[in-house]
Amino acid sequence: MIITKRALPRRTLLRGIGAAVALPLLDSMVPALTAQSRTPANPVKRFGVVYLPNGVVIDQWTPRSTGTGFEFSPTLRPLEPFREHLTVLTGLTQNVNGLTAQSGAVHGRCATKFLTGAIPRPYGQEGADFLADVSLDQVIAREIGRDTQLGSLELALESGDKGAGTCDGGYSCTYSHTISWRNPRTPLPMEHNPRVVFERLFGDGGSTDPVKRAARLHHNRSLLDSVRDKAADLARGLGPSDANKLEQYLEAVRDIERRIQSAEEQVSRELPAFDQPAGVPATFAAHARLMFDLQVLAYQSDLTRVITFMVGREFSSRTYPEIGAPGGHHPLSHEHSGASQEQLARINRHHTAQFAYYLNRLNTTPDGDGTLLDHVLLYYGAGMAEGDHQPWNLPLVLTGGGGELAGNKHIRYERHADTGRAYTSQEGGTPLANLHLAVLEKFGLSIDAVHDSTGRLEL
Repeated sequence: MIITKRALPRRTLLRGIGAAVALPLLDSMVPALTAQSRTPANPVKRFGVVYLPNGVVIDQWTPRSTGTGFEFSPTLRPLEPFREHLTVLTGLTQNVNGLTAQSGAVHGRCATKFLTGAIPRPYGQEGADFLADVSLDQVIAREIGRDTQLGSLELALESGDKGAGTCDGGYSCTYSHTISWRNPRTPLPMEHNPRVVFERLFGDGGSTDPVKRAARLHHNRSLLDSVRDKAADLARGLGPSDANKLEQYLEAVRDIERRIQSAEEQVSRELPAFDQPAGVPATFAAHARLMFDLQVLAYQSDLTRVITFMVGREFSSRTYPEIGAPGGHHPLSHEHSGASQEQLARINRHHTAQFAYYLNRLNTTPDGDGTLLDHVLLYYGAGMAEGDHQPWNLPLVLTGGGGELAGNKHIRYERHADTGRAYTSQEGGTPLANLHLAVLEKFGLSIDAVHDSTGRLEL
């Protein structure tokens, strides 16, 4: 049993000019000689989603064998160090064609249905520009996010500025630019600028008050400079273990702030050939890792317990020349030549490598009696199998221990004997919505049905 030098409230904040820095869970926040102290941190569960646009090269994604001890596929190989925390699911389906009057707009429908289970309505139908349903992340946030500063956090690597109007087949662009819905008529915007996210997490009261930020910047002070004295005072009253945790955490916050400042300075020094908002790193990998690090801090400080993250919006035509994939992502997904498919596979592996970076950061960040990876459940995958819009055999990986997953497993669900493809849910196959029911149960929510679900999935 650890008896700490002082007891701290769980919601301790370091306040300065325009800053309110929440702290990670310290031993000092677990009262000695209590029931809580006997479960070193009584860690909370978290939930996260990392969404991939435009599908994947499915034969490069799917492991050849099932069960435990499966061989990792080329696309998923960067995740092999986390085998014990990982379950691969193949064969699940989305019924995106349920309304026969609808045609086209598969990208938007796949993205929207991924977490809502709902088939979106075309632009202007039923008197609305868009209509879907509450998404899985928001249902979970209502249960586990009530005590956090931010009920949920919605992030992306591409701007959603084109969310107005229609993008495909008479459907609102909104469907392609977000996967998170507060309710059927309220899509949640995805923030792609690290500076805005940083200020939202660590600005005073979770706001981006321009007056307070200007006062800090006027003195050329970082956010942490404004709380330096308070941090030093706090550290002197902590035990060695807590003092070390505090130092590591604050250094991680400072590192992210430096990287954001560097990106802002780079943009101000150069005249880029493309529209690059201030604070957004120039390369995909740098941007992705910065946003993943922000997510780790958000979980670590318990500012939020639910995060959705779009690696790219549907229809994304981003190029990746730095990895030998100069073709636009979306056009490549529709080209079936060997060269195009190889570029697309490189993009898929590049995305997975960034996700592996995220898992490593979670796995090396202490949280209670384990790590953050032990206490989070993550979806990683896409709303369609391949770029030609197949809504069956979805590529999906579950990671983490927050849902008490066994890990080290590949599960393949029913497939057509004649064609080898997975059933559509209309044909009696296994809907993705069945997985949602299973996940909701792991977060203490017992719901009988979600849209086209046919029962709770066994994991």
